[in-house]
Parts: sequence; structure tokens; C-alpha cells
Amino acid sequence: DNFTLRQMEPPANPGVSPAELELTMENVESALYQLYFDPDMEHKNVAQKWLTQAQASAQAWQFCWALLGPDKLPEVQFFGASTLHTKISRHWSDLPTDRHESLKMQLLSHILHFSSGPKLVLTRLCVALASMALNLIPQAWSQPVADMVRAFQPQKPDSEGGSGAEATQDPHAHCLALLELLTVLPEEFQSSRLAHARRCLLREALAGEWAVVCPMLRQLLQSQDSSIQVKEKVLRCLSSWVGLDVPLGESHELVQDCFTALSNAELFDTAVETIVNAISQPDSQRYIEALVNLMPLVLGLHDQLKTAAQDGDMETSHGICRIAVAMGETHSRVLLEQVEHWQEYLALVNMILFCTGIPGHYPVSETTSSLTLTFWYTLQDDILSFEEEKQAVYLQVYRPVYFQLVDVLLHKSHYPSQEEYASWSSDDKEQFRIYRVDISDTLMYVYEMLGAELLSNLYDRLGRQLMDPQQSAVWQDTEALLFGFQSIAETIDVNYSDVIPGLIGLIPRINISNVMLADTVMYTIGSLAEWLADHPVMLGGILPMVLQGLVKSELSVSSVSTLKRICRECRHDLGPYAQDVLTVSQCMWLMQALGFLLSALPIEEVLGRLHSLISPHVQQLDTLAQQEPDPTNKQSIIHILGMLSSLFTTLDINRQADSSEGASSPRLTPSQITQNPVVVVLQQVFTLIQTVLSKWLDDSEVVEAVCGVFEKSVRTLLHDFGPMVAQLSEMLGQIYSAFPQASALDLARQMVHIFAGEEHHISNIKNLIEVLTSATLTIFQQGPRDHPDIAESFMHLHAQILKRKPDMFLSDQLDVKGLFYSGILSLKFPETPTVKAATLFFTELLPRCKDMPSLGEVLHRDGKLLTETILQAVGGESPRSLTDHFSEVLLSLNRHCPALLSQWLKETLQTPGFPSAQVSTEQKHTFSQQLLREQTNKRRVKEIVKEFSLLCRGLQGSGYSDY
Repeated sequence: DNFTLRQMEPPANPGVSPAELELTMENVESALYQLYFDPDMEHKNVAQKWLTQAQASAQAWQFCWALLGPDKLPEVQFFGASTLHTKISRHWSDLPTDRHESLKMQLLSHILHFSSGPKLVLTRLCVALASMALNLIPQAWSQPVADMVRAFQPQKPDSEGGSGAEATQDPHAHCLALLELLTVLPEEFQSSRLAHARRCLLREALAGEWAVVCPMLRQLLQSQDSSIQVKEKVLRCLSSWVGLDVPLGESHELVQDCFTALSNAELFDTAVETIVNAISQPDSQRYIEALVNLMPLVLGLHDQLKTAAQDGDMETSHGICRIAVAMGETHSRVLLEQVEHWQEYLALVNMILFCTGIPGHYPVSETTSSLTLTFWYTLQDDILSFEEEKQAVYLQVYRPVYFQLVDVLLHKSHYPSQEEYASWSSDDKEQFRIYRVDISDTLMYVYEMLGAELLSNLYDRLGRQLMDPQQSAVWQDTEALLFGFQSIAETIDVNYSDVIPGLIGLIPRINISNVMLADTVMYTIGSLAEWLADHPVMLGGILPMVLQGLVKSELSVSSVSTLKRICRECRHDLGPYAQDVLTVSQCMWLMQALGFLLSALPIEEVLGRLHSLISPHVQQLDTLAQQEPDPTNKQSIIHILGMLSSLFTTLDINRQADSSEGASSPRLTPSQITQNPVVVVLQQVFTLIQTVLSKWLDDSEVVEAVCGVFEKSVRTLLHDFGPMVAQLSEMLGQIYSAFPQASALDLARQMVHIFAGEEHHISNIKNLIEVLTSATLTIFQQGPRDHPDIAESFMHLHAQILKRKPDMFLSDQLDVKGLFYSGILSLKFPETPTVKAATLFFTELLPRCKDMPSLGEVLHRDGKLLTETILQAVGGESPRSLTDHFSEVLLSLNRHCPALLSQWLKETLQTPGFPSAQVSTEQKHTFSQQLLREQTNKRRVKEIVKEFSLLCRGLQGSGYSDY
């Protein structure tokens, strides 16, 4: 199918616009030459336009056949076949009824002729005939499938239709061509735009044709003579028809035959896909007998699954697991109700349990177990939805399975050895972290079925383990049990549980030999903070462990988080321990915990305590600000600014109202205080901070630390921060104009979020935004490639403005065209966070284009470029993990400017090889049609875009599509 230059002469005058040429065969070929082989983009675009007009003309019905001549180049033949499809699908009414029969015969004859290739041309002709069938069924073509089958049977050379000579040449190729035709027929139906009544009529007529298709597919799949290619095509064909909701009752024998294909390595992937599609149809629940008949076949795969798991054959175990889960999850309620077959369904549940516990560490040596987690939710929901008496019977059978499931999940959550874990890539570690979160959610869900007995079970096991020195040597076992506890205690009120006192007693006995275990111990204590608030007598045994953790840098995150929770929940009981906490807390991480402590003091004491706490640090900062910049000074400055940030994150006097019981003196309300203590302190140190900045303006770390102090204060104080807005806005503008830094944009975003709605602050904020935008657009003009962080923060800032105060975009000082273009450039960055931020910017901007003429104008002018950029990204320019974000922009375009998007998709996707050489024109057309049909269903749009992205990358059907 490679396109070559043979037989196609270059046009005599390539510079001449084909628009001036008359419509002749020679001119069509010249334009095609220009489109495919002329290096000049301008020539290509002109040729593209002219060819589109040529396709729309009445003469196209004639010249398409000439283009399909046997002596023509494949790309010319392809254009001929595409033209036919365009005419049939869009200009059908132009063709007189008396021409229908001859067109049908011509098409069948050409499909036979092209059955041995090129494949692209054959598929396009099949799509054209499928489109024709959809126009004629049912009145004008009552038995389409039977007629198609007849046309493809070997005939005697003298038979009518003139296709006999080639029909006897290659029955194998003809069989494949017929299967191709039958596969694209339902696909063309799915992707065509049809009125609702017409769609229902056609769906019914096609479902009626299944009675002809099904026996033929069975015969081909069972036949000894069928090649692997034919069998694979049969499987794909069944998959395609399943999409029409053909009754499983009529096709379950064919689906049963598909199971035999699983023993053939070449057919395995396609067979899995087909079986999963067939049994996942929601409609198939009506065919209980068919499902019961399929059950032994699914169970029959258990041995193959076990062997694959032992041999580390991930592809096979993954495929069989998908079949078992499709059966168990889609039909759990129906199958539970087949009481006489309860043992078979229990066997299926145990098979899925085997998949959950498949040997190996996710995601490095197995990727199957994660597929099963949602099944356990579904099964539990269905069991608990039965009325009480029935439920009790099912619980008797399934509660033991769920206890086993807990064991399996805890085992799967084990960390590998430290050496092995160190060898994992950061991507694997992140996937494992997410997997543990999913397991944690499942354990929490399962608690609903197993209740308090689950906690007792975990507690008994932990006790046995810690008492036995041999067992407690394996830190992963202890870590997993605590992880189970923490998963449940994080979300479920365990205050009533009688095992918590015992657990709190066991925790200090744990031999903490490892960072991962230590982290989990800390987080487990944190999850019990509310319980400790009700039982303060237990704090004495637990708090020393937390304070020891604070001293170790590798435990700082988990131990600080735990201490914060204890200070928040138990603050009125911490008096006896306050000195210990304060002594260990002279580092910046712990200033956050001190913020909680200060917040709990009587309000009139806060400012005095605050001054005495930070005065020494402010004096040190003042001394450092006078000195010449050097690396040691810098670290000290950043350290002091970091401590202030940490303190201001949690020092919130407005939190006092919510728990005044237990306080020693009556409180003043915040309104009785003239200003928030944090604002008083910030105003006092503002000049000092300006002095620091004047010397360190070009150092991003110092600027970031300064912005951090204000950002944390804004987040905590919210509107109380008001008195600082004017001077901070002015300072930020000056900092950024001199040396642009992302942290300044992030702080501006916080200010927009909180103050953009306040009349007396809006002019300060507006001036700041204009200064920041103008300076950033200069960076974009000069080449922003080295500043992904600035591009990211800039996109977030403008997304926030569009959300909170879109009328800022009406300002003459704001270059909306430049902003739109900077968004497009940000979409092209290789850094994931920058691209995500840009997609957020566009999803906020597009809904505003209707009401704001300046935005509407830019969208009209540059929307095509935006569409092209997104398609390019989806087509392979950007990582696959970002596809969902791009699909949100496409959905937003389709929601707010569907007519424009339709035109832009058409114009951009017409370019050959765009966005990838892997996708055919037909696939691009299907993608457009599917996308344009969805204006609300976000999940469906993500599926459509993901599918297209996989096609563009050549990954479709390679197993990647499951991840």
C-alpha cells in the first residue's frame, strides 16, 4: 500500500490554482499529485480545497469509477473510493432511483476486484457499500446480507454480472472481503448521523439480518479449512455486530465457539476482546439460559489461567481475567438469583479472587489484579440490596469469601524488599501508590459487609505477629495490617470499637526497622487522633513515638502530619505535653503545629505570644538583609521565611469560635479586635521583606520563599488579609516585571480567587493582572520553552480570572489574542503540568466566547489552530496520559461552537498523514462523527478520543488499550 510516484505525472503548471481548472480526470489526478507529493504547503492546501469541491460536484458520480481503474496508483484509487463514500453518504438524494441497482452491482464487482488489495481501497469500498445499504434498507433492499454472501460465492465464468472471471480466482481473498464488508456494516450504522426514528428502524432491520450472519460466522469459525486470518476476521465481525445489541440468546453458540480460539496464541487477543464485548452487553442479562450455558466455558479457563500465572505470562492471565470479570461484574445480580447454579457462580467468584491475588508485585510483575477491584463493590452492592431473609443466605456463603479477600488485598499491598523497591522506576512507584489507595478504598467499602469482626480479625493477627519474634521480623506483614486498620479508621467512625485501646497498646511494641513501616505507623496514629481526643489518658504512651519521628528527616512528612492532627483534635488536653512539643518544635515544619496551639489561646494573648515567638527570627532576618548576598545567607533567609509561612498556614483566630469549651477565659469575637495579628506582623516586616527582595530579586528560591509567606497568609486569613492587598499588588508587579517568577503568578492567583469580587480591591488586582500579563506575553514572544513553570502558572492564573472575574477580559489593556496564542503554545509543552493547566484555561475560556465579543473574535480566528494543536497532541505529540485532558477541550468546543468545530475537524483531518500516518481517512471520519455527536457525555468523549489516540499511535489491539 506504499504510495509511490510511478505513473503520476506532475501537473504542467503547479502554481496555477486548480480552482481555475475545469473538472476533468487529468485535472483531478494533477490535484492529487499536488496534494500528495508537492512539498509546498500552499499548493497542498489549494489542491485540498479544489478536490473537496470536486467531490461535491455532480460529475464526481462519474469520475470516481475512472479513478478506480486497475492502472491507477493506490492513492488515486483510494480517493476514488472515498469520493464514492462521500457521494453515497452525503449526496444520496442526487442519484435517481433507477440508478440504484446498477450502482450496487458496480460496487460489488469492484469489491471483488480489490479483494486482494490494496487493503485501504478495499475497506473504503466496503464502507461505501455499507453506507448505500443503510440508505436502502429495509424497503429498497430487503435481504442485504444474503445478497452480499451470494455475490461473493465462487461462480462459473459465464455467470451474469461480469465478475465471474475474477470471482473464481481467490476464494480466500473473497471470503476476507465479505467479512470486511459485514464488519463495517454495523460500524457505519453506529457512526452515521441518523434521525431517531430512522435509526430505530435500521437497528431493527440489521438485527433481523443477524439470523443470516450468525450461522455463516459459526461455520467459518468451526471449519478446518479456515485460515487464521479468516478466523480473526470472524471474531472482529462478531464484535462489530454485538454493538447492535443482537440478542445473546441467538448468538451464544457462536460466543461459545469463540472460547476455542483462546487456545490459539495468534487469535487469543482478538478472541478475548470479542468475548468481553459479547458478554458485557447490558441487554444480555435477559438471556439467562445463554449466560448459564457460557458459565462452564468461563470456569474451564481456570487451569489455563493458573498455568499462565505460574509461568509469568501476563498477557494470558490478563485476558482470561477480563473475561471472568466481564461475566461476574455485568451479570452479578442475575447470576446470584440463579439459586440452582449457586455453586457455579461461587466458583466464578473464587476464580476472580484468584485473579485479585495473582502472584507478583503490581505493576512490575503483574497488571491483572487491579482489573478486579470494582467487581467486589458490585457483588457486595447486589448482595446487600436483597431483602433481609435472602440477604442472610447469601451472606452465609459470601462473608467467608470477603474475609479471604481482605487477606488477599493486604498481601497484595505488601511492599517488595527495600533493594527491589529501590530498583523500581518512579512511574512504577507512583502506580503502586495509586494501587494501594484503590486497595484502601476497597477495604473501607468491604467494612460495610464485615463490620466490627473485620477490625477484631486484624487486631488478633497483629497481636500474634508482634508476640512472635520470627513473624515480626517480616516488616511488610506488620505494615500491611496497620495499612488495613488505617484504611478503615480514616473514613469510618471507629470510636465505638473495643479493639482500639489494645491497638494503641500494641503500637509502641512495633520494632520500627524501616521507613515505609514507620510512615504507616505514623499515619495510623494520625487516623486515631479523634479517638485519642476522647481518651486523652492514652496520649502519654503514643506522643513520644511521634516526637521521636520528628527528629528524623525521612519521617518529617508523616510525623508532622500526625502531630498536626493530634494538636488539632486534642489541643485542650496537650497542656502537660506542651513543653515537650515546643522543645522539639523549633524547626519550620513544626511551626504549623504551633499555629494550631496559638489559635487555641485567648485572642488577647495571641499577638504577644506571636511576637515573642518570632522576634528572634525577625531580628536575624534584619541582620541578614543588611549583608551582601552569599549562599550561607541565602539558606538562612529561606529557612526563616519558611518558618513564618508554616506558622501562618495554621494560625487562624477565626477557628476559635468552633470549640470554646474547655477554654480558661471568655473570648473576644474577631470583630472586637481591630486587626488580625498576622496582618499586624506582616505590616511590621513588609519593609524588611522589600529590603531582602531588593538584594535577591533574581534568585527564584528567595522570591518563592517571600511569595510563600504571603500566599500561606492569604489562604489562611482570606478576607482578613484585605489591608495588605494594595501594597502587595504593587510589590508583586515590580518583582515580576524585573524578574518573572512562577511563584509571583501563583500568589496573584490566590489574590484573584479571594479579592476579585470586592469592589474596593478590584482596581489594584486589575492593574496587577495587566502588568503580569504583559510581562508574560513578552516571554511567550521571545520563546517560552525554558519556562514551563511560568507557562503553567500563567495558564492557572487566567483560568482563575475567567472563573472569578471574566469581565477583566473586557479591558483594552489585556491582549486577548496573545493570551489565546500563549494557551496554544502551552499545549505543546512536553511538561505534563503545563499542558494540564493550558487545557483548564481553554475549558474556562470557551464557555465565555458567546457573551464576550473579543473572545468570540479570537476563537473564530484561531480556533482552527487550537483544534489542529489538540489533534496533533492526541495523535502522538503528547504523552497518552494527557488524552483525557485534551478530550475535555474537544468536548467544550463541541458544546459551545459545534458548527465551527465540525468545519475545523473537516479541514484539519483532510490533510493526508495528519495527525498520524497510522490512521485512515475512514477512521478519521468515524472519529469526527462520533465526537460531534457527543455534547454532554464526558466519559464517552474520553473513550472516543482515547480510542483515536491509540489508533494514531498504532497501539490499537496491542493490549495497551486496557491500561
